[in-house]
Amino acid sequence: MSNQLAEMFGIEYPIFAFSHCRDVVAAVTNAGGMGVLGALAFSDEELEMELTWIDEHVNGKPYGVDVVMPVKTVDRDRGIDDVSDIGAELRKHISQDHWDYVDKILADHGVEASDKQLESGSGIGAGVLGWTAATGAPQIDIALQHPIALLASALGPPPKAAIDQAHAQGVKVAALIGRVEQAVRDVQLGVDIIIAQGYEAGGHTGEVSTMVLVPDVVDAVAPIPVLAAGGVGTGRQMAAGMALGAAGVWTGSIWLTVAENGSSTTVTEKLLAATSTDTVRSRAYTGKPARQLRTAWTDAWEAPESPGTLPMPLQFILNSYANTKMGSNPPRELVGMPVGQIVSRMNQVRSSKAVIQEMVEEYVDTTQRLSADLEG
Repeated sequence: MSNQLAEMFGIEYPIFAFSHCRDVVAAVTNAGGMGVLGALAFSDEELEMELTWIDEHVNGKPYGVDVVMPVKTVDRDRGIDDVSDIGAELRKHISQDHWDYVDKILADHGVEASDKQLESGSGIGAGVLGWTAATGAPQIDIALQHPIALLASALGPPPKAAIDQAHAQGVKVAALIGRVEQAVRDVQLGVDIIIAQGYEAGGHTGEVSTMVLVPDVVDAVAPIPVLAAGGVGTGRQMAAGMALGAAGVWTGSIWLTVAENGSSTTVTEKLLAATSTDTVRSRAYTGKPARQLRTAWTDAWEAPESPGTLPMPLQFILNSYANTKMGSNPPRELVGMPVGQIVSRMNQVRSSKAVIQEMVEEYVDTTQRLSADLEG
């Protein structure tokens, strides 16, 4: 495709694929799109290993890294700057009522009490990950030590120093937003690409639908290119996003059921069976509104007896605590994950290459049909 973003990055198709799985990232990049690795779940050492593996499997083709540097988190609000064991410091800010409520949820679903505890440090076993300023910043440094083409930020823009460093290395910077004013702010900070993500999207998302958000953002930040995100996983949806003025599409949920993705059997089965109404926008996962599968866990945090969700990253620590207690065989009704309303179309396992090919073919068919209507 002859397109602003395709030419900017030297890719065949302006299809950007967010995934926490390195195999998906490499497969999409090699199929002509741009894979973007979500760095959140990795320790610094693990992220270095993942990016080195991608470097070795994309033959010099461009790929990106997505980090999470929330503008507002508990560690910043409460002045927690001891990073020697930030997990332990953060856990001090969780009330006993919340720990007890998690234990009650687990007991109600047959999870026996155990002496398993959260790990120390900031890794996935501690439930901290890259949610904080202290743990997110090193991920940016590691990413920029690799030949990435794009640095994306999922919760607000990266720090100005990181934007400047990326630009000095020839790396483009993208920021995901849910409101027009956020897009304008990020462009003023120097962001090169805006990802306009609508209400339909999986994970952290705002309250404005993709159909409304994209043209508003396109008009507000022109000539900065915009990626349409939220409910995009097919060629028809890609064509709709481009018709709204987007220069490409940002996709995420659709890659959760591809052959290269490493989700558990239970998660994959639930995703393949789910409809768009089986998702819910809830704070039960991270403390910020995030669309995810509706489960007994999300329902429990909306129940009258709930003590209420906690701010980021404390709520995610509670999730990690529950996962630690459940171990490798959690009750099916508690198994869930972030996913968008596009889950209704995720009803078979395909290769990443097949998804790209089918998306492009349907995009071409759709645009040709619309052109034919005009000619008629």
